[in-house]
Amino acid sequence: MKTYLKDTEATEQFGARLWAELPSKCVIFLHGDLGAGKTTLVRGFLRAAGYTGAVKSPTYTLVEEYTIGGRKIFHFDLYRVADPEELEWIGIRDYFDQDCVCFIEWPDMGKGFLPEPDRVISLVTDGDGRSAELRSGSQS
Repeated sequence: MKTYLKDTEATEQFGARLWAELPSKCVIFLHGDLGAGKTTLVRGFLRAAGYTGAVKSPTYTLVEEYTIGGRKIFHFDLYRVADPEELEWIGIRDYFDQDCVCFIEWPDMGKGFLPEPDRVISLVTDGDGRSAELRSGSQS
């Protein structure tokens, strides 16, 4: 499914729709260049869940954890991972064993240490907005 998102608000709304659609346990790979709207999409998901705090990209922390209404959400940003084996050192597999939603930015940086995604979302700058493509992980 391909969608045009005209601005930040539309990107957040796209993320908000995912809150209602995604199961409580799933892995979502987020593809897109820097500034394509990956964290904005996650912010929309979290806002729909009822989270009101700041949502920042975990570029330096690697992962941000949120618990909302008993549901766990992990937001990973692997942009700064130099070697995928670093993920083993932080116990990344333990995250995926939980009943949680995991958003993973820059999943190619974790190749070999990440499970297959349930969904893949690609964001591409398109004029003043961006286009988003959502597909099942089996189509990646």
